[in-house]
Amino acid sequence: MAAPGFWDRPQEARVLLKNLRVLKGLLNKYREVHSCWEDLGVLLSLSERDDDEAAREAQSTAKTFLKEMEAFELATLLNEENDLNNALLAIHPGAGGTESQDWAEMLLRMYLRWVESNGFKASILDYQPGDEAGIKDATIEVEGEYAYGYLQAESGVHRLVRISPFDAAKRRHTSFASVFVLPQVAEVADVEIKDEEIRIDTFRASGAGGQHVNKTDSAVRITHLATGIVVQSQAERSQHRNRDFAMKILRARLWAWMREQEAKKLGHLEDAKKEIAWGSQIRSYVFQPYTLVKDHRTSVEVGDVQAVMDGELNVFIDAFLRQRRQSAKAPR
Repeated sequence: MAAPGFWDRPQEARVLLKNLRVLKGLLNKYREVHSCWEDLGVLLSLSERDDDEAAREAQSTAKTFLKEMEAFELATLLNEENDLNNALLAIHPGAGGTESQDWAEMLLRMYLRWVESNGFKASILDYQPGDEAGIKDATIEVEGEYAYGYLQAESGVHRLVRISPFDAAKRRHTSFASVFVLPQVAEVADVEIKDEEIRIDTFRASGAGGQHVNKTDSAVRITHLATGIVVQSQAERSQHRNRDFAMKILRARLWAWMREQEAKKLGHLEDAKKEIAWGSQIRSYVFQPYTLVKDHRTSVEVGDVQAVMDGELNVFIDAFLRQRRQSAKAPR
């Protein structure tokens, strides 16, 4: 930082400072784990002398050590480009009308609960309510270190099996919704968007009626002319805020498009597409006739469906990241 010219490139400087802060955080976590390990060693030595109080404290410290060790190990798995970034998470219902739209809203609630319980911050950039229930589309920004690193595990198609609350005959229905997770790339990627490359349209936000429907053209739709990518935001009453939100989404979508084009050149396009293609479900959530959530990539299964719907996703995320590391180590 003291080098001449370091602050002449403020964007690069901010990235370096952010990376430095993260490395210091990892070092502090390691010191905490090591200190806990040393404390555990002392307590175990005392417990061998028939010290009952030390034995009880050793049990408690052992649980703390295992928890801190798992958290530190998971943090070391997040070492790829953009893992550190904020994330944009978009949810789209599949075919099936109200059924799928309701399922999409259930997923949105699940992710918002995960964000809250894991110390991140969520902002809704776009929210389009369904005609009868649920949502037609939603995009949230998740802010916090490693938000993208964790949430990338959720990209793909999510399948729900349940007795439909919208079916008078109480039949079992299967619904699908897709989740797309992209890194927030404003600070790290050279994604330049010029005014002449986009068309901005405004329109009145949709809604179910009543006082929350906008009476002005505050919703914003942006079309990137060269690629045909279209994004929109109608989460806020302010047209200016919606424009900022839409630009965030467009920047991330352009970053993904650029990566796809590069993958195509290298001949890896099919592999990249399989991760998010419609029909390649990554996880099934079964409510009836039994309760089970199964991740089809890692084979992790959880019987407590309600806990998962309340945001307990870390078991799936952990398994995904460990599998990714093993795949990276495997010979090609």
